[in-house]
Amino acid sequence: MKIGIIGLGRMGGNIARRLMRAGHETVVFDRDEKAIAALVEDGAVGASSLADMQGKLADPAIYWVMLPAGEPTEQTVAAIGEQCGPGGIIIDGGNSFYKDDIRRSKALAEKQVHYVDVGTSGGVWGLERGYCMMVGGDDATIKTLDPILEALAPGLGTIPRTPGRDPEKEDSRAELGYIHAGPAGAGHFVKMVHNGIEYGLMQAYAEGFDILKGKSSEHVAEDERFDLNLTDIAEVWRRGSVISSWLLDLTAIGLAKDQMLEQFSGNVADSGEGQWTIDAAMEEKVPANVLTAALYARYRSRVEHTFGDKLLSAMRFGFGGHVEMPQ
Repeated sequence: MKIGIIGLGRMGGNIARRLMRAGHETVVFDRDEKAIAALVEDGAVGASSLADMQGKLADPAIYWVMLPAGEPTEQTVAAIGEQCGPGGIIIDGGNSFYKDDIRRSKALAEKQVHYVDVGTSGGVWGLERGYCMMVGGDDATIKTLDPILEALAPGLGTIPRTPGRDPEKEDSRAELGYIHAGPAGAGHFVKMVHNGIEYGLMQAYAEGFDILKGKSSEHVAEDERFDLNLTDIAEVWRRGSVISSWLLDLTAIGLAKDQMLEQFSGNVADSGEGQWTIDAAMEEKVPANVLTAALYARYRSRVEHTFGDKLLSAMRFGFGGHVEMPQ
């Protein structure tokens, strides 16, 4: 299949590369001409503008927008909607607010343009590992996109199948690493909650390692102090522990490079999904104690920093390449 990719940053460029590895054709555009040139060297077709991209795609055209949530995505989707003919497909693979997806889908449907939201997880590792995707849109459009989504997904890999899950009755795409979550907005809603959970998991690791580090502090009775090796603790927990995870893997990598995490400010950013998850919990009257506390901890980190905050920064850098600058 042929697809246009708009936004060639940390994830967009690698999405194009992974699709090309699977035999799909990509037409790429970014404001950074160097980013376009790098993809062209890898086999993509470069476009100088959205209008230029339109002429290089099949009819109906498929566009994948991989830009920051908010105005960059809003303006780009609107521009594509104006030039995209009936039957075209616009995919937002970023982290847009799900209510924006619902609104966009309705507006584009009036132009007979299909809108799909893809919550995409995988960060800077996605090129090799594949991307976990949560997709919203109508059934027919998702079926059209299945070859693209399957190429981007991790596939069965070496993860054991879930005991009790009947592959004859359940959607096989979930085992490949992507799901059709529901209508427009459902994909980004599921990804939003995914990121809210991510905040909580990261905060738990951060606080736990902060407690381990603090065991040698002057606040502890001298004969009860332990000078613990955090690098070794992270490593041993990766192997057979019930709290092993990819986030723990990233923690171990960060600590192995520098146990004191001196390169990180501990000024932990949030990209919006954590707050949106709490907003949804309030709308639904669902208690979300851990997720709320994790979000507030990020706000607090911008005022005063702890070792745990640095660990959060290390994990964010590990999976997403996020570089957090001191304020």
